Amino acid sequence: MLIPERHRSTQWGATLLEILISILIFSIGLLGLASMQITSKRANYEALQRSTAAVLAHGMLERMRVNQTALDSYVAAGNLGGGSLGSAPAADCAAANCLPTELSAYHLWSFEQELDGQDEQRGGVATGGLASATACISGPPGGSGTYSIVIAWRGSAELESPADSACGLGLGLYGDGDSLRRVLTITTFIGAI
Repeated sequence: MLIPERHRSTQWGATLLEILISILIFSIGLLGLASMQITSKRANYEALQRSTAAVLAHGMLERMRVNQTALDSYVAAGNLGGGSLGSAPAADCAAANCLPTELSAYHLWSFEQELDGQDEQRGGVATGGLASATACISGPPGGSGTYSIVIAWRGSAELESPADSACGLGLGLYGDGDSLRRVLTITTFIGAI
């Protein structure tokens, strides 16, 4: 059966319209996929930063547990991060025996190096550690008790700044109103030997 000419042209137009609609729907799906990929990368970055902060905090608490006679010197360190402790201490406690206060100075310096990512470098630039990290150590004066390490770092998206700790607040590292500030607090009891 022969199809009249006008029906054939209608069929061509309908097919072209169907293809254009299919391309539009496919494009919208690809945009959604790209958005989901960006959200996933941001969430993975945030999770990596939090995991790194937890590992660093636990490591520092273990160093404190090993050197219990100098706990006051850890607490007195103030805000750590950004190279605030300067160059390496005179006593290299990784290679020689040290007094408890020398060991605490070495522990604090190496902890700050880890926070700042100095252990991993590329072209002389630190690539490891946390983004704009600040750490604060608190505990009772004179020995056994509950000690806390608070680590603050720069996140990738604005959130309400955590109010549970003042560590890193007002340093200008975490955006307007510290809205990019992320905080992890690890608390433990360290008893007398």
